[in-house]
Amino acid sequence: MDLKLSDRVAVVTGASKGIGLAVTRTLLLEGAKVVAASRKSTMELDELAGENLVHVAVDLMNPEAPEQVVAQAVESFGGLDILVNNAGGPPPGIALPRTSFLDASDADWHAMFEFNLFAVVRAIRAAIPRLLERGGGSIINISSGNGRQPSPINVDYGAAKAGINNLTKVLTEEYGPQGIRVNTISPGGVRTAWWTEEGGAADIIAARAGADRDAVLDTLAPQMMNMVTGKLVDPQEIADVVALLASPRSASTTGADFVVDGGFLKSL
Repeated sequence: MDLKLSDRVAVVTGASKGIGLAVTRTLLLEGAKVVAASRKSTMELDELAGENLVHVAVDLMNPEAPEQVVAQAVESFGGLDILVNNAGGPPPGIALPRTSFLDASDADWHAMFEFNLFAVVRAIRAAIPRLLERGGGSIINISSGNGRQPSPINVDYGAAKAGINNLTKVLTEEYGPQGIRVNTISPGGVRTAWWTEEGGAADIIAARAGADRDAVLDTLAPQMMNMVTGKLVDPQEIADVVALLASPRSASTTGADFVVDGGFLKSL
């Protein structure tokens, strides 16, 4: 199926690995031009190099970074049609999971909201005028099942993602009539660097549970989250939904939350 993304210009944050890398690769395969934002590149991102890909090395904890990324899209490709706010998770220097509300200090809360919510707000603020110049476009915010499922585990992260869900609805009401569609995707546990990197969630849980990291990734983590599929989500599964929401074929889809979580969420 032709998603009609050829020559459309996209910004993808957190693009060097995990979900963001899968999104970048998928949009490029669909013919889009992509500005990939991340603190640094990776070998996997470098392998995608070509005339339709520009990498911008930015730290989204810097309030000026989102505007710089959007400006690069305009400079390199002449405009902007798609914004994928994917960057999120543990801010630099913070390890998750936490297990209690009391585990997070004021500084932890501030950093979590800076990275997971305020950076998104700034990116959208920078993108909207550019999207309007093109007659509209698509904003896709990567949220989380934790934004809808209250839990003492990573409570600050869940609160920030709940803010994204609310923001998405507000933007839909204000800018939908002007042709900008805004949607969220709520993953469950996804097999990304958050889990797999040394010192990441798999290692933290393994140490607490007296298990090995492979058992955590393959069995224990999905069981802990009560994922009915029994496995962590593949980043490509998120990327495929991003591509569909970015496409003009989803012209009447806005203000929606797409759950790709292996059955983590149980509520209606």
